[in-house]
Amino acid sequence: MVFDINKFSTKIICDDIVTDTHIETLINENQLELYITATKDRPQFVELHWDTETTVEQYVLGDGWERSYGNLEFLKLSENDRYMPWYFIATDKNEGFCFGVKTGCNSFVSFRYDTNGITALVDCRNGGNGVHLNGRKVHLATFIYEKYGSGDVYECLKDYCQKLCDKPLIPKEKIYGGNNWYYAYGKSNYNQIISDAKLQVELANGIDNKPFQVIDDCWQKFSCCGPWLPNRKFKDMKKLAHEIKELGARPGIWMRLLRNKDMTIGLKMRIKRGNKRQYLDPTHPKVQKYIKADIERIKNWGYELIKHDFSTFDLFGDFGGDLTSTITKIDGWHFYDKTKTNAEIVLDLYRLIKDAAGDMIIIGCNTVSHLSAGLVHLYRTGDDTSGKEWERTKVMGVNTLAFRLAQNKTFYMCDADCVGILKDYVPWEKNKQWLHLLSYSNTPIFISCTDEINAQQRKDINEAYKTFHKRHQIKPIDIFETRTPSKWEIDGETVIYNW
Repeated sequence: MVFDINKFSTKIICDDIVTDTHIETLINENQLELYITATKDRPQFVELHWDTETTVEQYVLGDGWERSYGNLEFLKLSENDRYMPWYFIATDKNEGFCFGVKTGCNSFVSFRYDTNGITALVDCRNGGNGVHLNGRKVHLATFIYEKYGSGDVYECLKDYCQKLCDKPLIPKEKIYGGNNWYYAYGKSNYNQIISDAKLQVELANGIDNKPFQVIDDCWQKFSCCGPWLPNRKFKDMKKLAHEIKELGARPGIWMRLLRNKDMTIGLKMRIKRGNKRQYLDPTHPKVQKYIKADIERIKNWGYELIKHDFSTFDLFGDFGGDLTSTITKIDGWHFYDKTKTNAEIVLDLYRLIKDAAGDMIIIGCNTVSHLSAGLVHLYRTGDDTSGKEWERTKVMGVNTLAFRLAQNKTFYMCDADCVGILKDYVPWEKNKQWLHLLSYSNTPIFISCTDEINAQQRKDINEAYKTFHKRHQIKPIDIFETRTPSKWEIDGETVIYNW
């Protein structure tokens, strides 16, 4: 494949005709720095295109805007009619290349690679409108091209991901334990969480590293929404955190920071996108102060982990699985602060959360993948698995673990989601395989179950937790044949799962 990063064409798209928008590029070997400035114009997109030539059939794999939705896969170049967020790898199963942008960039970048060449669409909007730069110069992205000779595709992708992220945020200890969502689905109480914490301590028998007990959506006054104060079934969240610690576990908690029914915040500080629901606008100083106070309250209660959820949807109006080339499909709206790009706004929000959380472990769920790197410890790489539907766990869990495992410890710790255990739903022989794969994957493990699990399940989970605390070598094998690889190389041996 012939590809010269120096030879490209550019196109600028603004709210109106282009008058004073200026693009600047700096190229150093296989890196391209892209800058933009404008005074009167309101830039929306910058499009870059490279002509390419290839004489062999290639297979192409891309990434997702945030979580993946069971849809990651290698496609033949001749069939690759899709935009791929952030980066992609192309290979003939022998040689290949990777092309993408570094994490933490100030724009949303997606790629299209087909027989006509490579096109990068750089989204620098504010909301659904052009951004008011007012003469400010913004570094939009750093593009990195890397060519690989013969070698394992997974190892090449892992090496490339390391080049994209300078400072991943990796916890000092391995993170594992319980999460109550996939058996409770929003229906729980104080005593049930205490029971769950006791169970996790039992399941972690023989392990010095304490397990977490994460309280998911269920503890606050309104379902999937703030204000972040306990409902009558929980009452005293500080006392609950203390009791979880006394039992020998570590307390964690779920929040949706941008959806809140506390009307004292003020409607003028909310994003309106043509629907009845309104969402907090994180560019407003009063909202920033409010979010900071929410997190500090949780921390002062004694919680050691925060899982913040839904922010991509609440910011841009869609889940990543419903998006194509851009981060939002909704036009004609903007944030309170019109002078920053959407990516800058997301980064500011994540930095605010990280600073307020201090030494708490942070899990990003439905957060923007490339912008989460270095700002969350754990990242939910796929949509929800299930305690009720095995097919959902297979599609969402196995797919994301296989095709985003290269990001583990290079961007953050990849959280492929829970093993959900509900009696009379998913057969244990299926869930046990998912548990086994997670235990060898070097990624976090969360189990969602009650103390109704039987003796064999307890034994299997304890063994998985012990396996999890060792270092393993693992990679998927049949990645060109299926979205849900069943063949894995684990510590030098081939393991075949019957999904």
